[in-house]
Amino acid sequence: MTSPADDARFMALALSLGRRGLGNTWPNPAVGAVAVKDGVIVGRGRTMPGGRPHAEPGALQQAGDAARGATLYVSLEPCSHHGKTPPCADAIVAAGIARVVSALEDPNPKVAGQGHARLRATGTAVDVGIGASEALRAHAGHIRRVRDGRPHVRLKLAVSSDGKAGLAGRRPAPITGEETRAHVHLMRAMNDAVITGIGTILSDDPQLTCRLPGMDNRSPLRVVLDTRLRLPLDSKLVTTARDVPVWVVTGETSSTQAEQALRACGVEIIRVKTAGAGIDLAATLQALAERGLTRVMVEAGPILSAAFLRADLVDEAVLLRGPKPVGADGLDALDGLPLDALTASPRLTARGAEAIGHDTIETFERS
Repeated sequence: MTSPADDARFMALALSLGRRGLGNTWPNPAVGAVAVKDGVIVGRGRTMPGGRPHAEPGALQQAGDAARGATLYVSLEPCSHHGKTPPCADAIVAAGIARVVSALEDPNPKVAGQGHARLRATGTAVDVGIGASEALRAHAGHIRRVRDGRPHVRLKLAVSSDGKAGLAGRRPAPITGEETRAHVHLMRAMNDAVITGIGTILSDDPQLTCRLPGMDNRSPLRVVLDTRLRLPLDSKLVTTARDVPVWVVTGETSSTQAEQALRACGVEIIRVKTAGAGIDLAATLQALAERGLTRVMVEAGPILSAAFLRADLVDEAVLLRGPKPVGADGLDALDGLPLDALTASPRLTARGAEAIGHDTIETFERS
C-alpha cells in the first residue's frame, strides 16, 4: 500500500500533466493520469488536443503489461459511457489496474459517479478526493459548463499604480513590463478563447495570440463582441482568421452584408439577443458553451470588463499592476466602477500576489 504522502505526490503529477492540456482539449476536460506499480511510475497520459484520446488510455498504453496490479491516479473520474471513444472505466478494468485514485467525481450527468461504481463492481479499489481542491481549479471550466451552461470566465486587467488602464481619450499606455506581457501570452494559451470588445479592436488592433517561443500552435480562439459588426476587414484578427479562428458575437439585427464580408474572410458569426445597447453577456456565454468552450479569458477595455463584473459573470480575476502612475486624467480600469469593485468584491476572494519583474500579479477567485 502506498502512503498518503505518496498518493498526494502522484496525484500532483497527474494534475500537472493534465494542466498541460488547458486551452486545447475543449470540449473535454484536460485530465492527467499516472500509473504506478511498486512505487515506480510505469505510465503517464493526458487528454490530447481536441479532447481525445483521453488521459487514461494513454497512461495504460505506456504502462503495457506493467498496468496489471498497478494503481492509476487520475485527476477526474474515468468516463463510463460510450461517446466517440469507449469508456475509460472499461479500459482500466481490462488492463488489470488494482486501484484507482481519483481526485473528483465528474459532474457530467453521463458519468456522475457511474465510472467509480463500474470500477468498484469489478473489484477495483477506488479512492476519491485526493487532490480535490486543486482538481476543482484545474477542471473549473468543465464543471462550470456542465453545471451552469457557460464557460469559466477569467478577467484580466492591467492597471497602473494609480489604478488606470490607459491614457486620456482611450489611448493605450504601456502599463506592465516584458516579463508580465510574456505571462499574459501563457495565460492565453491556457484558455480556450480570449474575449474582447469591438472598442479594443478599433483602438488597439491587437492580435490576441500566444507568441511565446515554441508555442505558436497554442493560441486561443479569438472572440469579439461587436453589436453592429464594425470589425474592420483589414484588422489583424480578420486577416489572420484562417490561421487562428475568430468568432464574432453580434446582435440579431446587425448587417447581413457585413456578416457575409466577414464570413468570406473565415470569420464565424454568432447572433445573440441584445441587452440595452450591447450584447447580452449571459446569452453570449451560453452560445460559447454550446459550441464547446469551457474556459475563456476576458481581455478587454474598461467598458466590457466592468460589464462582466456587473453581470456577476467573473469566476476568476487576474490584476496586473504596473509600478508607474498614468495620471489623474487617465482612463479608469473599470468604466463607472471603482477598482475595489473587483479587489473588495464580496463575490471574489484574494488568492495571493506575486512579483514578476517590477510588476505585481494579484489573483482573485469566486468565493
